[in-house]
Amino acid sequence: MLPVALDRSDPRPLGLQLADQVRRLVLAGTLAPGDRLPSTRRLAADLGVARAVAEQAWDQLRAEGWIEGRQGAGTWVTVGAGPVPTPTSRRPAPPSEAPLVHLDAGTPWVDARHGAAWRRAWREVSSATPPRGYDDPRGLPVLRELLAERLGRTRGLVVDPDDVVVTAGTTAGLRHVLAVLPREPVAVEDPGYRAAVLTVEESGRPVVDLPALAPVTDLAGACAAYVTPAHQHPLGRVMPAEDRLTLLATARRDDAVVLEDDYDSEFRYDVAPVPALASLEPDLVAYLGTASKSVAPSLRLGWLVVPSHLRPALDRHRRITHDAPAWPVQRAFWALLRDGYVDAVVRSARRTYAERAPRVVAALSPYAELAGPVAGMYSTWLLPHDRAVRAQQAAEGAGFRVNLLADYGRTSDLTGLVVGFGGPTDAQLDAALAVLARSLAE
Repeated sequence: MLPVALDRSDPRPLGLQLADQVRRLVLAGTLAPGDRLPSTRRLAADLGVARAVAEQAWDQLRAEGWIEGRQGAGTWVTVGAGPVPTPTSRRPAPPSEAPLVHLDAGTPWVDARHGAAWRRAWREVSSATPPRGYDDPRGLPVLRELLAERLGRTRGLVVDPDDVVVTAGTTAGLRHVLAVLPREPVAVEDPGYRAAVLTVEESGRPVVDLPALAPVTDLAGACAAYVTPAHQHPLGRVMPAEDRLTLLATARRDDAVVLEDDYDSEFRYDVAPVPALASLEPDLVAYLGTASKSVAPSLRLGWLVVPSHLRPALDRHRRITHDAPAWPVQRAFWALLRDGYVDAVVRSARRTYAERAPRVVAALSPYAELAGPVAGMYSTWLLPHDRAVRAQQAAEGAGFRVNLLADYGRTSDLTGLVVGFGGPTDAQLDAALAVLARSLAE
């Protein structure tokens, strides 16, 4: 029998409690690679719980790579990567070979309990008939219909399906907009999203720094301003209503387009999600959305809504370049939206982030200052650069990768740490926070 005990007074589901305790047994060496685990039926009987509790725990651990089942041979503890060890091969991989666990700002948590819907969507793709020749350059029509409905329901953005363009993610959408804008400088928040800066630079345009926490009052000479108003990346601030109106008025006066990256707006758990900036002035704002934070970064799928005066040029650009996501990916995502998978994983992730965020705050707030409200899947902490570097190095020595705030800036002098809590397991997060807190306390 496994040495675990479930606490029914704990608000967390019993399945997650069980998964957490088994992870800790593996991390402590009590369970070694190659150890055989009890069946879900026997484990449930031992613990006096429904079999579904054990199945949820095993599904979670299997999705994270801690365990793996063998046909006709049960379930075994496994190493994080590579073939499952045999029962006689009990040595874990040397620490130098173990990959770093990334506590980054972009890796989401996806509830393994929804895996059946994911697999069902891809099975459906395998039996569907692909289009003959090239499809609509704006993207799969049925997908654009569901995206238009979702944007209205979740972001307050009333659009027609013909207004929506399916992209290969945020940076791909940004490239498409830049392709139809004048070849003039682009203003980008500082500190800000590094991939956006690189995308602008690779388009042959200079980047103008916009102080991330100040109102935008001057866009003269710039063709566009890239912003993250719902959750400033990486400082976490929601752009105040007055600053939103100021930005729009400035863009209108200086004949610039606002590029709104709405990358994780659905994951507010302190307040209701803030409506999209594009809902206020659709003919001034190009809206960029992504499935990377709700489904998976590797899906490489996003969507774009541009002001009406840019649509003809954008349609021509897409028609000529064929720069659209692969049909199977679009078809699968359509099925995921249709069947409610995306809404389900967003709700699950929001609950998980809401539970993890206070743990991060409790661990780090004695030693550093929060840069903005904790929302989504990361938090940003202000502290002197030398202390931030020491903490980063201590974390890396323990097997965790944490980003420096200084790496997100260009002329900004803000320094500190950006700590993501979407990608790691609960046990990994707690271990990383302990290392960071210990280093900062020193």
